[in-house]
Order: sequence, then C-alpha cells, then structure tokens
Amino acid sequence: MNARWEADHSASFRRRLGKSASELEITDNNPSCPDMWELDNGDFAIIGRDATEAYDGRLPPGVSVGMDERLVVLPRLLVVSAKEDIPGE
Repeated sequence: MNARWEADHSASFRRRLGKSASELEITDNNPSCPDMWELDNGDFAIIGRDATEAYDGRLPPGVSVGMDERLVVLPRLLVVSAKEDIPGE
C-alpha cells in the first residue's frame, strides 16, 4: 500500500505549465491571476479562484474536500494551453 500523500512545502517552482494569464489575455494584469506550475519534486501548484463553498453539497459521489484543502476553478483556456507541458507519467 502506498503512503498517504502530503504536500512538501519546501518544494520550489520549476516551470510554468502552459501560458500565463497575461499571454492568454484572460486577466486585467493585476497580481491575482490563475496559474499552473510544476514543482521541483514533480508535484503541481495551482492558483485559481476558491470555489470550495460554492460547490459544497454539490460534489459528485465519492468526492470530498478535506479541511486542509480548497476546490479551485481555473479558466479552460489556461488548462488547455498547458496540455503539451503536462507529463504523461
């Protein structure tokens, strides 16, 4: 059995996945923009709009958001732009 995953807060940002919100023109160029990054330990960091409360009570069966987790929403264009940067394994 695999050990329970925990976030390694000492991991550093390695590279952006896809294009920035500015490049995709989906921001008004303020500092709070959605983004996706690969960390140097292989995990991913996601910056998006917190929608945890909005989806409370509407999650599919078997899906839950832990007390130390947040459900975030990203613009489709941002995720699609990252497709070729996301590793297959």
